[in-house]
Amino acid sequence: MPDLSGKVAIITGCASGIGAATVKRLRDDGAQVLGTDVNEVGRAVCDDAGAQFAVHDVADFAAWPTIVEQATSRWGRLDILVNNAGVVSQASIEDVTDEVWDRTYDINIKGTMAGCRAAIAAMKANPGGASGAIVNIASTSTIGALPGDVAYCSSKGAVRVLSKSVAVHCAQAGYDIRCNTVIPGATETGILNAAEEHIPGLKAAVAATSPFNRLGDPAETAAAIAFLASDECPFMTGAELLVDGGALSIHPGF
Repeated sequence: MPDLSGKVAIITGCASGIGAATVKRLRDDGAQVLGTDVNEVGRAVCDDAGAQFAVHDVADFAAWPTIVEQATSRWGRLDILVNNAGVVSQASIEDVTDEVWDRTYDINIKGTMAGCRAAIAAMKANPGGASGAIVNIASTSTIGALPGDVAYCSSKGAVRVLSKSVAVHCAQAGYDIRCNTVIPGATETGILNAAEEHIPGLKAAVAATSPFNRLGDPAETAAAIAFLASDECPFMTGAELLVDGGALSIHPGF
């Protein structure tokens, strides 16, 4: 289990699913945690884990410095940012509206960019010099696309490349700040449950794409996030960790 004692983390989208599991995991590993979400349910999640909570729409770019300041003023530093907040659009290229496209991009990629930008500024000011770990959450739908969700797939695909650009920039600038991506497969989350309401049988179908023939547990993704957030992988940056139950490893004919 990674030791995150003394580290300070911000986790977005903390009200449910992977975000909620990550709040618990990083607290269990010793980190001080500020969880954020637009949903007040996140407050109960954070209270249960012994974490702090702030209402925050990641697409409100002007609010990001304030969120970061809440962590740094309370604990004196920022070591970890987990950009987990995300939305689906459930619209194909023929159906997607400008409004849905813009909102999906505002949250999934522009919000992630704004989080990285604000976190790097804080991590550069850490006592002892620039240091930290950013973990961005993408999706296996950036590798094998969903025809019925063009905005989600493309925005999460942008998260993958954003993470690599951030990683290389920080390394070449001489910052000890790493940026990596976790790519979850079909996981038991609120997003998947919402999609099931529109597409009955979806959960069983996506579970069958894994050789394990089950959905992932959010805690399994949280474990990968904790590893990337820790000091146990100092030479990992710009990397992608698949947590997909082997779904992308199996030949489609088998």
